[in-house]
Amino acid sequence: MINFIKSKIEGSIALKSSLLSNTEILTSVENSVNDIVSAYKNGGKVLWCGNGGSAADAQHMAAELSGRFYYDRPPLFSEALHVNTSYITAVANDYSYDIIYSRLVEAMGKKGDVLIGLSTSGNSANVIKAIEKANEMGITTIAFTGETGGEIKGLSKYLINIPSTDTPRIQECHMLLCHTICELVEMKLFPKK
Repeated sequence: MINFIKSKIEGSIALKSSLLSNTEILTSVENSVNDIVSAYKNGGKVLWCGNGGSAADAQHMAAELSGRFYYDRPPLFSEALHVNTSYITAVANDYSYDIIYSRLVEAMGKKGDVLIGLSTSGNSANVIKAIEKANEMGITTIAFTGETGGEIKGLSKYLINIPSTDTPRIQECHMLLCHTICELVEMKLFPKK
């Protein structure tokens, strides 16, 4: 069993190490940070969406921005779109689960905001529709996916497609890069004196 545990750790390390030389992903992360900082400087907000573990990750990241990350500073408007269960269940029941996020993007978003969608497959219909709606509205779109990018590939302004098909390893890299984004946004908006 120890060897199995080691193999999982080694796999995670190897995938994360591969990101060090992935210029496309590193540039997308850097550009995402710049657009998020710009959105906040212009009175915008950051919205997040995902399903299952990616929904939990979206909520976690929204809390990092709206609460604090490394140090005390003013809160930033950031929200995960799935947190209102009455809304989610009503819209899923009355319309379709596929539009739960796009309706909220339409209701809450405005030009200049940022939407971050997480989908390890890149094929989550509700995340795809949210990105499409955000694009229509002039909202910057950032997609975190797995290797192929799935159907989301080509839809978002920035695609951060982790080079793996292993869902847990992809999600670990999503968290690493999302944490890095949150830290950089905090540093750029509220530099320590």
